Parts: sequence; C-alpha cells; structure tokens
Amino acid sequence: MSNRLGLTALGATLALTLAACGGEGAGGSSSAGDENASAEDMLVGVSMPTQTSERWIADGEAVESQLEALDYQVELAYANDDIPTQAQQIDQMITQGADALIIAAIDGTALSSQLDAAAAAGIPVISYDRLIRDSENVDFYVSFDNFEVGVAQANALLTGLGILDREGEETDVTGPFNVELFAGSLDDNNATFFWEGAMSVLQPYIDNGTLVVKSGQTSIEQAAILRWQQETAQRRMEDLLTSAYNDGSVVDGVLSPYDGLSRGIITALANAGYGTDAKPMPVITGQDAEIASVKLIAEGTQGSTIFKDTRQLAEQAVVAAEAFLEGETPEANDTTTYDNGVKVVPSYLLPVETVFADNIQQTLIDTEYYTQAEVDAGQAD
Repeated sequence: MSNRLGLTALGATLALTLAACGGEGAGGSSSAGDENASAEDMLVGVSMPTQTSERWIADGEAVESQLEALDYQVELAYANDDIPTQAQQIDQMITQGADALIIAAIDGTALSSQLDAAAAAGIPVISYDRLIRDSENVDFYVSFDNFEVGVAQANALLTGLGILDREGEETDVTGPFNVELFAGSLDDNNATFFWEGAMSVLQPYIDNGTLVVKSGQTSIEQAAILRWQQETAQRRMEDLLTSAYNDGSVVDGVLSPYDGLSRGIITALANAGYGTDAKPMPVITGQDAEIASVKLIAEGTQGSTIFKDTRQLAEQAVVAAEAFLEGETPEANDTTTYDNGVKVVPSYLLPVETVFADNIQQTLIDTEYYTQAEVDAGQAD
C-alpha cells in the first residue's frame, strides 16, 4: 500500500466519527460539483485488484496518467487479490477525503460498507470493468460488452476448429471435436457474462454432437477458476487430462476466458505431450491480449485472444469521473443491461476485437498498443 495512504489509527477513528456525525469524509464534504473547486484541489481514489496481471497494471497506470494530465490528484492502490486489503485501501481513500472513486473490485459483493461510507460522504463511485453488486451506491459502470466478449471467444474457438470461417459462416466441417470449457472467477460479475455469451454460441454445437465435452463438466460452477489464477487452471487441465483423456483420445479445443488461464492450460497440455506434429496443441481462446499470450498466438501455440483496449476504458472512466466532479451526469450508452441486484447501473460499454495470428499487426502494433519488438520478446517494456 502506498505510504501516501498511511493514516494513524487515531486519525482514522476520528475521521469515521466525523463522517458519522456530519455525513462527510475526513477531508470534509466531497468537492464534486463545487464550481469553485479546481482540478488540482480534487482527489480521485483508484482501486485496482492486483498487480499479478499485466492487464491490471496497465489499467491502473492509464487511469492515473490520464487523471493527472487533467491536474487531478490521484491515489492509486493495488490490493494483490486480497479482499480485506482492498476494503482497507478504499476506506483510507474515503477518510483521506477522496472526491471520486474508481474501483475495479476483487469480489463484486464485498464492498457494501465502503460504498455506504462513500455515499454518506457524497463521493461518486465508478465501477471499473467489474460490476460492483448488491449496492445502490454504484453511480456508473465502465466496461466492455462482456456478453459479446463470450460470443467472440466462442466464435474464435469454432473458427480455429474450422467449423466457422472468418466471416462467421458455417463450413462443411462437422467434427466431432473434443473440447473442454473454462470459466472465470464466480465472484467476478463479468465471468457470468463471458460464460453466457460463449454458451449461447457453443450450446447448439454441443447439443448436435459437433462438440463433445468429454469430461462432462458443462456448468459454470464446474468450469470456474477462482481469482482467475493461472496455476489453478493448469491443475484443472491436468485433472481433466488424467480423468477424461486416459484412453488415448485427444483434446481438440479449449474455451478459455482469459490469457492467464490460457497459459496455465497450455503448460498442462505441453507437459502431457501436446504441441508436436503428432499431437498438435488444441485450439485455445483467451482474453486481454496480454503480451505473453500475443507471442504465443504469433507462434501458433494459442489460437486467439480478445483485445480490450484498456486505454479507451481508462479514458471512459476518466470522462465519467470528470463529469461527476463537475456536477454533471456521465453519458451512458447502456441503461438496461447491468443490474447489480439492487439497481440497473448506467453504463458505458466499449467494443472488443478478436486477435488471431494474422491480424496482430493491424490490431495491436499499428494501433501502438505494442511494438513488434515487444511481441517478438513476449514482454512489454
């Protein structure tokens, strides 16, 4: 945790007392909407879930740099996938007098008390990419069209297997193909959208026998990987190979919702002898265009990934924060989809793009998201 967020226990206790008595954070009432307040007088707290994923590091840095370019003060904190740590960090941002909060939650149901405190202090809350659930105190949501992410992943799997062409039209390839299904962490609201989007495409092919889930594990509960951990995905793939493919049959495709999981799956498959001419690596999907996976796609090891331009997501979060801080309402392009269990949260959704080996140049290099050297090395500078 940043030293800038350090507060003594006495100070924190006093701040909470003031909030309870006066409905204000430790720094006084939020300056959001105060026409006399300037950007440099306003503090935006940015809470990111982890630094174990390069994606979240990039998100945090992008949000921070864009806010600072507008002269706002920024407190950026990473919680290292620990829910109590994230709750404590957000508590400290509130007691320090944050004027707005941008939160990518580890567990979308675990921050109700923090959001209650923010609302009492008049602090607007922007839910970043992962919808915060079960609270009325979520003011705005910025994300990608997460159902369509799942649809795109499923189509990429079918394309890799040859069932669909790149235009999405069915070919004369009928299978059957052995596939296995992976899902994200069930405490992340997006995991359900990814799964439902993917299964809306894949289920008919499972029903007609074109795709065979040989393990029989076809529910999201069976496929879910807690905290999106690469090592957990590797262990599950190893278990599937041992239990369902010990008869000499092979895996033809794997639905993976995230590049980190994909790399764990690939490790398990490689250890089992996949990746040779005699036993090719299955078609494996992914998400987030992490540089290590982009290199694997370029080499032909991973089939595809879904590119979500975090620069654009950060920009929309900053646009929403700036609107709130100026006393305005951010523009939403979806006001019906994202029900958090208490309210439908106004949202701004961004489009996604599928990356295959043959369009890495167009989607990632020409747009200056990565350089060719980074793709070749599999490591961002």
